[in-house]
Amino acid sequence: MKAATAIGIGIASAAIIMAGIMEGVAPPMLLNINALIIVLGGTGGAIFAGVGMKRFMAIPKLYMKAIMTEQPDMGARVKTLVSFAERARKDGLLALEEEIEAIDEPFMRKGMQLIVDGTDPDLLRDILDSEIDAMAARHKMGAAVFEKAGGVAPTIGVLGTVVSLVHVLSNLSAPETLGPAISGAFIATLYGVGSANVVYMPVCYSLQMLSAKEVAERSLIVEGILAIQAGDNPRMVQQKLLSFLAPAERDAVENGGDGKADLKAVDAQAA
Repeated sequence: MKAATAIGIGIASAAIIMAGIMEGVAPPMLLNINALIIVLGGTGGAIFAGVGMKRFMAIPKLYMKAIMTEQPDMGARVKTLVSFAERARKDGLLALEEEIEAIDEPFMRKGMQLIVDGTDPDLLRDILDSEIDAMAARHKMGAAVFEKAGGVAPTIGVLGTVVSLVHVLSNLSAPETLGPAISGAFIATLYGVGSANVVYMPVCYSLQMLSAKEVAERSLIVEGILAIQAGDNPRMVQQKLLSFLAPAERDAVENGGDGKADLKAVDAQAA
């Protein structure tokens, strides 16, 4: 689901608030501007100090990526690559040049262009694998921002609570105010622990999962492109690429109008 991260964060937040209300906590009691400033400001400052301006300014884009990015359609990639294998088998590799402009995925388009340009297979693999490694490294740095925030926020929350308790202990002469003051002091800890476990770490996990799926998708594309370049039978190309898919996805590709009749025709011509 495209917005699974946002929905999950919403469900977790609603469950915490609802449980508090059921315990008798009035929602306004959970709102403390001073605690919010300490936790958000302190966490933001610590992350800025650790990752620098450029990566800090990319945080809104990373939020949007975690929340809005579609999952890669591996089955569609298999079908596309098999269709290219059919075309190359019938008309030769140079015929694929006509297909390149219609490819919407930049990595696949680059790989197909390298085929048409006659790039050596070993060099082609090195180029594409290097791009995959570089992409994975960039994604790791992006997820690390939220991982660091998830580690820092609870500690900042505790610091906020300590600051509030210093104020509470300096006013022991008014015992009637101690209860509300102490409860308010712990709001900072709530914000710190809550933001870490409900927002920062889930976004981190979402980015890591998206990165892993993109790496798997590109690895599939590399194997497909090399198989096409080698002139492998389209049916063998399909079987090789299906190994990257989960069983349910394999069934959908094999039985969902993937051009099995065309593959049989190509096999007959090759025989």
